Amino acid sequence: KVDSMASLHNIHVRTGCFCNTGACQMHLDISNEDIQRNLQAGHVCGDNIDLVDGRPTGSVRISFGYMSSFEDAQTFLNFIIAIRLSKSDPEIPSQSVTKTTTESVPDEHLSFNNTDKLSPILQISDGELRNIPSETETTGSWQPPEPETESIRAAVSETAVPTCRKGGKPITVTKIYLYPIKSCSAFEVTEWPVGNQGLLYDRNWMVVNQNGVCMTQKQEPRLCLVNPSIDLKQKIMVIQAEGMDPISVSLEDNTGKEAVICESKVCSHRVKTYDCGERIAGWLSAFLGRPCRLIRQSSDMKSKSHQKSTKGLSPATNISLSLVNEAQYLLINVASILQLREHISARLKEPLETEELIRRFRANIVISAPESFEEEEWAEISIGALQFQVVGPCSRCQIICIDQQSGERNKEILQSLSAARGRKTNFGIYLMNQPLRSSFSDILSVGSQVLPVLKENTEIQPPTSSEEKCSG
Repeated sequence: KVDSMASLHNIHVRTGCFCNTGACQMHLDISNEDIQRNLQAGHVCGDNIDLVDGRPTGSVRISFGYMSSFEDAQTFLNFIIAIRLSKSDPEIPSQSVTKTTTESVPDEHLSFNNTDKLSPILQISDGELRNIPSETETTGSWQPPEPETESIRAAVSETAVPTCRKGGKPITVTKIYLYPIKSCSAFEVTEWPVGNQGLLYDRNWMVVNQNGVCMTQKQEPRLCLVNPSIDLKQKIMVIQAEGMDPISVSLEDNTGKEAVICESKVCSHRVKTYDCGERIAGWLSAFLGRPCRLIRQSSDMKSKSHQKSTKGLSPATNISLSLVNEAQYLLINVASILQLREHISARLKEPLETEELIRRFRANIVISAPESFEEEEWAEISIGALQFQVVGPCSRCQIICIDQQSGERNKEILQSLSAARGRKTNFGIYLMNQPLRSSFSDILSVGSQVLPVLKENTEIQPPTSSEEKCSG
């Protein structure tokens, strides 16, 4: 999170173990056994697992060298002041916590309290900050958060019965998006087939630079102006961009002898891909103004697939992924968007369109639930005949700062999210579904009802009428 926030201010920091496990052991005071436990928990070099069993796996280092200047140091100090990175900052409690805490941010910022209303927060001086007791003293026993990139949890329970809240309105799917080319524009649909890797053709392609490295909007914001769409009848993907003639790519898998199979890397996962040819490479290079190529994930089952292991299951039930970073699906709630919009608009002192904000968060499934952030209390959901396991929260990066219609960047969006959510940047939840028993037989549709299963130890209100009862 620190690394993501620093990049908004054009500051490069080293995070993690700096390719030096011995230094990590010394500075973090961890043993050989701790290192082994971290590896068993899935922690590898280059991942985003910051905590294992509540203990840090790395640190943050700001380095100065021969070419560094006083202005560089001042820039870093201004960054610290701007986002108020203080270990004395208590976090804003989640909605399920009733005990109130004090949030120490400047008074022009707003924050969500546990009654879901916006309220101004008093400014606290740095001297007063030093006198604030630690979080463990103010909130009682502290529970370490779970790592956001832990392995996918147990498979969807076939016996779980969704429970409705008292007086709760039906939850429905309002929008469905897929992103055929990773980090390019969304393709909105009203219904779409579901495959074994998620929505059919979602993130099956990606753009790479001349060195074969995946390009995202972090390095090239203009990728959001590349608009792919899928025509299932003609079996083509049509790609459009302003000032360019449309170009099409076949949906047919081209892994014959003429295809160049290569191994690419997606967030520390190695995947088999093949090049889509010179024609589309020239088109993308002309639009982006830099040499690049389009590659597609290979469907060759003999090749190493992009998978994540599910705890407690045999390797045969590993969840297969496309070129996504973490999970098959990302879900967001319109009610959560509306609450966040109020906060960001107040901070920016200008209105922000709901549709624009939805597109910034690049979800696959957008739902309309009665309560904001209630999706974070779900363990499983079912949508029609499809069942999904909630993998965990999505920790946001600077891509949400990019306007998906113009490619313009505004770092205040991520900073506002961090301030609104108690110094965390979580928004939306990751989902995975069980491998399908038949090939592409299920359809995800707008208007379908969403039936959630709450996490254990979550207070549940029984339904008051037969109309509010949910079936499994």
